[in-house]
Amino acid sequence: MGLFSRKPKLPPAARPPLADGERVLAWAVAGNGEGDGVVVASNLGLWLPGRGHRLGWHDILKAVWSGRELTVTPAEQVAERDGYQVVADCPAETYLLADPGDLPHQVRARVTRSVAYSAHHPVPGGAGRVAARRVAGVDGLHWTVRLDPGTPADDDAVLAETDRLVAAARAATAPADA
Repeated sequence: MGLFSRKPKLPPAARPPLADGERVLAWAVAGNGEGDGVVVASNLGLWLPGRGHRLGWHDILKAVWSGRELTVTPAEQVAERDGYQVVADCPAETYLLADPGDLPHQVRARVTRSVAYSAHHPVPGGAGRVAARRVAGVDGLHWTVRLDPGTPADDDAVLAETDRLVAAARAATAPADA
């Protein structure tokens, strides 16, 4: 493509079932172009081949662009706590993108922009990351704790410490007039 050429519009057959107000920002054919699917970035999240739903930007723990492949690691909720969720890594999903266009940039920018707070802390028997993420189209922050591998997620001391850490982080990030 030349300097001023644009990628063609997303074919209607490849368009995911967008919500009201959702718009396509970038897209790329995944795999060899023989019907492997399309990766679509919208203002609300990422549509991946083989999924009937969108991953919100706040639900993506990690996204890596190798120059040829986009690897996405979604979060999976493992516990619901008072005011936050404990999450773990789902298996990483990798997509070969022959003509990625602006898709890798949009994914990086949107995932990064969703992070409002992130800090790694020791907890009994291991460590974990407390994070506050912005959810596209929703006011406020979505709080999560991702425990490091090997940290006991069902230990009472770990849960008490993550409760304390999230409460402290919320207090530290609350607007002064709240």
